[in-house]
Amino acid sequence: SKTFRGNAKINHFIWALSGEVEGSLTNKCHFDLIVFPDVPQINCDVKAGKIINPEFIVKCPAGCQDPKYHVYGTDVYASYSSVCGAAVHSGVLDNSGGKILVRKVAGQSGYKGSYSNGVQSLSLPRWRESFIVSESKPQKGVTYPSALTYSSSKSPAGKAGETTKAYERPSVPGTTSQPVTLTQVLAVTTAEASHTTLPKPSPSAASTTSSPRPQPVGHRSREMDLWSTPTYTSSQNRPGANPGVQRQDSLGAAFQKPVGVDASLGKLPSSPKVLLLFPGFVPKEELSTQSLEPVSLGDPNCKVDLSFLIDGSSSIGKRRFRIQKQFLADIAQALDIGPAGPLMGVVQYGDNPATHFNLRTHTNSRDLKTAIEKITQRGGLANAGRAISFVTKNFFSKANGNRGGSPNVAVVLVDGWPTDKVEEASRLARESGINIFFITIEGAVENEKQYVLEPNFVNKAVCRTNGFYSFHVQSWFGLHKTLQPLVKRVCDTERLACSKTCLNSADIGFVIDGSSSVGTGNFRTVLQFVANLSKEFEISDTDTRVGAVQYTYEQRLEFGFDKYSSKADVLNAIKRVGYWSGGTSTGAAINYALEQLFQKSKPNKRKLMILITDGRSYDDIRIPALAAHLKGVITYAVGVAWAAQEELEVIATHPARDHSFFADDFDNLYQYVPRIIRNICTEFNSQPRN
Repeated sequence: SKTFRGNAKINHFIWALSGEVEGSLTNKCHFDLIVFPDVPQINCDVKAGKIINPEFIVKCPAGCQDPKYHVYGTDVYASYSSVCGAAVHSGVLDNSGGKILVRKVAGQSGYKGSYSNGVQSLSLPRWRESFIVSESKPQKGVTYPSALTYSSSKSPAGKAGETTKAYERPSVPGTTSQPVTLTQVLAVTTAEASHTTLPKPSPSAASTTSSPRPQPVGHRSREMDLWSTPTYTSSQNRPGANPGVQRQDSLGAAFQKPVGVDASLGKLPSSPKVLLLFPGFVPKEELSTQSLEPVSLGDPNCKVDLSFLIDGSSSIGKRRFRIQKQFLADIAQALDIGPAGPLMGVVQYGDNPATHFNLRTHTNSRDLKTAIEKITQRGGLANAGRAISFVTKNFFSKANGNRGGSPNVAVVLVDGWPTDKVEEASRLARESGINIFFITIEGAVENEKQYVLEPNFVNKAVCRTNGFYSFHVQSWFGLHKTLQPLVKRVCDTERLACSKTCLNSADIGFVIDGSSSVGTGNFRTVLQFVANLSKEFEISDTDTRVGAVQYTYEQRLEFGFDKYSSKADVLNAIKRVGYWSGGTSTGAAINYALEQLFQKSKPNKRKLMILITDGRSYDDIRIPALAAHLKGVITYAVGVAWAAQEELEVIATHPARDHSFFADDFDNLYQYVPRIIRNICTEFNSQPRN
């Protein structure tokens, strides 16, 4: 007999099996017709891999933009991703939710992370299955399921409000009606007809367990196919499995005869042969699959070495310190930490700074978040300047995991204002190639500014004062709003202006031959050559600096490295250099440049000497050239007209073919500008930058 319940107007339905089984399934069965909504709803945390259906329409709730819902890939997403999170990332949905169409596709060899629509997707080397999302426009002739089939016995859809209650069979006189859940699946052999009564689950078990629903007749699923195989086993080739004997019941569904029971359930008597799947049962194969969480190698589009300097001073209080830690944990999650992407360490400062963990300590977001949760507050003052100095000298080292070729970024969080000065420490940090960001929370109001030790301390600390490197937050409760903008900025390596490059990290000393053989007109051509080279560099007091020496028999310092701090001033100074005239003592000029220019070079700058001469030197150049090489000065020798090639090669840094150049005429000097710049940058990029 059949009992039907539901509306008269039925668009979508599935059969649900209920009733007491006596002997065989055909003896006595009751069936209920359960009506489901047109479009099933899922939660933000539901992963595509948990849904068996190859193509389906679902409704996502609001709030799936949250970074805790992981998304892997761009456009094509790994099935380990949140379905709704991927929909927001792709732009199909906004954070208010809605309906989407999901279609499974083949697994990819790699998934590229990206930031889109407020969601930072993560990178993944490979995954077994993918999916794409689009607007919920049903294709003509395609029937979409009204209820989803899940690969686990605990359906995540139950959280989203789908019907997961126990199904009650109609009352039978003389019996007590008990709820029966769908996880109780019975297979009975055709040979045995003995009456076996199933143990009835307790009401509490029925009410708390959500379960996968069977599909309509003819619809097959991979993990649990109610109409073909009454087990949850995901592998058909499990050791010891027996395909059993099939028969057809009145519904046309094939049931298999199990020969044994999984060892985890213990041994049942051989007769009658019954397989019970209890609520919450998941086979060992399923459990081993569920425990495999992909470990990301990191987002390759955000390969930065990152230090967070957090405020642990007494004034911040425990509550705000917890907010700061949660912000760090959210940052760690959003960044997609990994050896091929960003690496992150944390320094806490109070009276004195201390490293909690460096760049090599934790190489994935999960471990990093766990470590952040264990950080305890140090107390004391808020000496941010001392912390910046500490990071410059100690944090970004090879021993601590600094990768050399990746930009160095330091993000300083300050409650109110620092209790020491930050300007000088920050200047040294910038000169070391560190991009400093400042986040000030609850800064000084008008009547508190008298207590601030260093007015305008943010602009004195950050890499650039263009607003890109600073955030001002009115309240600690608004700190989370800076998360996505901060992640986007620290990952924008093209705009990290303080990172060391071949054009912003050198002290360049020009040594210019002003001998009589050059002549006034050619000397102006040489000065234009010097100006053309200088134009290519980023010139400031913390970036590349330029100085110049002119020589004949004697030497003259035209201007030193600390004289001009802008490109315009340097170019004007080059134009004003007057022609001297005299002999050619190149060896003495090299020694003079070492003493008057490079003796005052900063230790964190690359020292480049570019010498231009038109003739053979009257003095020895070998010992001065060797002295320059031993002091770490990279020397480029440019000869014109009557210059001696063998002298140029002695002066030039090894290999001479990359550091010595010869032009047969002064008018051809300009042709060597691109080549010299290219060689400078090639050499720079071949070595660790930080």
